[in-house]
Amino acid sequence: MSELNKFVMQDINTFLFDLDGTLVDSVPDLATALNQMLSDYQLSTYDDSVIRHWVGNGARVLVERGLSGNTKAMHHCTSNEIDAALEKFLHYYRTLETKSTVLYDSVFDTLHALKHRGYTLALITNKPSEFIAPILSLFSLSSLFSLTIGGDSLSEKKPSALPLLYACEKLNIKPAQCVMVGDSKNDILAAKAANIKSIGLTYGYNYGECISTYQPDWVFDSFSEILTLNT
Repeated sequence: MSELNKFVMQDINTFLFDLDGTLVDSVPDLATALNQMLSDYQLSTYDDSVIRHWVGNGARVLVERGLSGNTKAMHHCTSNEIDAALEKFLHYYRTLETKSTVLYDSVFDTLHALKHRGYTLALITNKPSEFIAPILSLFSLSSLFSLTIGGDSLSEKKPSALPLLYACEKLNIKPAQCVMVGDSKNDILAAKAANIKSIGLTYGYNYGECISTYQPDWVFDSFSEILTLNT
């Protein structure tokens, strides 16, 4: 590890993690649920490769993008109509029980290694909070996280700094003691707004954009590279 990394990491005691696109690949299940909802409305369905670029801003935005067939979510639905579509999507997503969601390579071992080294781990996702516990339980990760925050846990979600600052408050730590780890610009922008260091992962969902464009403090191609910051 470089002298710079040693200097930066000496005060770090907490890692904040995104979920979808960072710890797990949930697109297969999200895409199935979204397409089932769209089929109910006799609308076009989409390949996983398309829907992958729509994930990251929470379930409601994903539904809006599906209804419009576009990342910019340009549709003509009323708020009530979106609410109804969202409920359909969530219903289908619940019934899937994340059966096609998979853990990314090296996530399990890396999280356990960080915990063993004494770091506090927290999860901050834009995913509805009801889906967090089942996914963590599925992959035997529940005991590792001291705090989990979903997209509906607070009044704002990433890219707002609020969830990250709330985590700092609940964990009784300072922003300078944290690193935010995520695959999306929402993670990096939230970290910058909260004055928190960030790691951008290249393998997840970032709307087809290169994560380095948003200038995280570190850019890693694999999850296990996080361990190089403390070796």
